[in-house]
Amino acid sequence: MKNKLLIGLCLICWLHSCRDKKSENIEIPVDRTLVETYKERYRPQYHFTPEKMWMNDPNGLVYHQGIYHLFYQYYPDDIVWGPMHWGHAISKDMVHWEQKPIALYPDEHGLIFSGSAVVDLNNTSGLGSKENPPLVAIYTYHDMKGEKEGTLDFQTQGIAYSLDNGESWVKYDKNPVILNEGIKDFRDPKVFWHEETEHWILVLVAGDYAQIYNSKNLKEWTLLSDFGKEVGAHGGVWECPDLFPLKIAETGEEKWVMIISINPGAPNGGSGTQYFIGDFDGTNFTSDQKAPKWLDWGTDNYAGVTYNNVPSGERIFIGWMSNWDYARNTPTEKWRSAMTLPRNLSLSKINGEYTLINYPLEGLASLKQSRIKKELNLAPQEKEVINFDNYNQAEVRFQTSGRYFDLTFSNASEEQLVFLFDQENEELILDRTSSGQTSFKETFGDKLHKMPLENLPSGNIEVRILMDWSSVEIFINKGQKVMTSQIFPKDPYNVLTFTNLGAEGLSIMDIEISKIEAIW
Repeated sequence: MKNKLLIGLCLICWLHSCRDKKSENIEIPVDRTLVETYKERYRPQYHFTPEKMWMNDPNGLVYHQGIYHLFYQYYPDDIVWGPMHWGHAISKDMVHWEQKPIALYPDEHGLIFSGSAVVDLNNTSGLGSKENPPLVAIYTYHDMKGEKEGTLDFQTQGIAYSLDNGESWVKYDKNPVILNEGIKDFRDPKVFWHEETEHWILVLVAGDYAQIYNSKNLKEWTLLSDFGKEVGAHGGVWECPDLFPLKIAETGEEKWVMIISINPGAPNGGSGTQYFIGDFDGTNFTSDQKAPKWLDWGTDNYAGVTYNNVPSGERIFIGWMSNWDYARNTPTEKWRSAMTLPRNLSLSKINGEYTLINYPLEGLASLKQSRIKKELNLAPQEKEVINFDNYNQAEVRFQTSGRYFDLTFSNASEEQLVFLFDQENEELILDRTSSGQTSFKETFGDKLHKMPLENLPSGNIEVRILMDWSSVEIFINKGQKVMTSQIFPKDPYNVLTFTNLGAEGLSIMDIEISKIEAIW
C-alpha cells in the first residue's frame, strides 16, 4: 500500500513539473483524477475559472519576472458573493493558468475589494530595494460595520507589498492610504507610473464619476481632478476604472483611453463596460466625447481592466464574464464565474471616429486542433448544415461580404443559439432565449441582445466565434465589434446551420471550425 501511495505521489509531482510542456504539443501522461476536477457541467475548458467557490472582478493584473498575475475578487466559503478576498492565479503564456493560494484576506479595516498592482521598479515606496523592487497592490477596504451603520465613509484605499513575486504579501502598517470624505461608492483604484510627471497616477470611482490622484511613493496621495460627471452613461454606479495611452494604428497619433464599468445601465441590460477617448496631461483627463462607447455589446463582460508592465507593450485586457443581473443564480454547483479570454486592446480611427478594438491574444492559436475547412455558396433562402461533435469547445471562423444571414447552433435537446446579421437595421442580434437553461433568472433569457454594425467596411469581414462550455464570444472584423454572452445548454451544440436571408447569393469563405484543447 505504501509503495502504491509513493508511486502516486511521484506521478503527481512529475505531472506538475511537466505542465508547461502542453504548449509545446508534447503528449503527457495525465492523472485522470486531476483532470476530472475541471470537467463539471458547464466548466469552461479554456477560460480561467477558480477551482471552487465564488469569483468576480479581475484585480491586480501585472507582469513581473516572467509571470502574468491574475488576482480576483474571491469568496472561499460559498458560490455566492460573500466577504471579499483576493484570489490568485499565474500564467507564463496567458493561455495556461496555475491556481495559487489566496493572496489577501480581510482585516480590521474591512473586506478586500477591487484594485490594481504595480512593480515599483525604483522602490519609490521604500517597501523593497532597488535590487528587489516590490510588487505593490492598491485596493479598496470595505468596512461592513460602517456600511450597516449607514455611514458614507466605509470605503477607503489600502496597500500591500510582496518581495517574492506575489507568493506572500504584507499589509502596509499605516493603512488606509486614502481616506474617504463621505462618498458612498469610493473604490477600485487603478495605478500606473506616469513618466512625464514622474508620479504614480491613481484613478478610482466616486459614485458615478472618476477621481484622479498622484503620488511620489504610493503611500501619500493628492487629489488632482475628476472626470465624467456630465458625460457617458449614468444609469448606475461607475466601477473599475482604467486609464492608459494607445497609438492609433493608422497614424501613430497617441490618445488616452479611460475604461469605466457601469451597473446597471449597459445597452443590453445590467452590467457593461464603456470607454472614453481623450487626452491626459498628468493632472486632467479630457474628452470631447459625450455619448458612451461600449467596449463589448454583450451582457457578460464586466469590471475588465488591463495589465501593468507587459514586456511586449501590448495592452492586455481581461473582464469578468458575468452580469450582476443574474451572477448569483447561474446553474453551476462547485464554482461560479469565469473570466473572458485575454484580449489585446488597440485604437483605430474608422470613418473619423476613434474606436477601441479588442481581440484575443495570438497565444490561443496553440490550443487549436483544426477539423473542418470549407466554403459555402448559398442561393437566396438556402440553408447549409455543418455537423461537429462539440461546438461548445470550438472556434468557428469565416470571411463574408454578406450582411443578411443567420447562424444557428443547435443540439439534441432542440435548444438553439442564434446570431442574426440584420442588414436593414445594421445590427447583429444574439438570441439566447432558447439556448438552454434560462429559467434560473428571468433577466437571463427574456430578450434579444443587439449590437449596431455601423462603420464596418463594405467588403469581406472576418467573423470569429469562440465558444466554451458555457460562454460564447463573437468578434466582428478583428474586434471592431464584440459581444460576450453566457449560455447553459443541456447538451453540447453539434449542428451549425447557415441561412441566407437575402435576395441574392451569399458566399461564406475560408470557413475553419477547430476544436480548442482544454488548458487544465
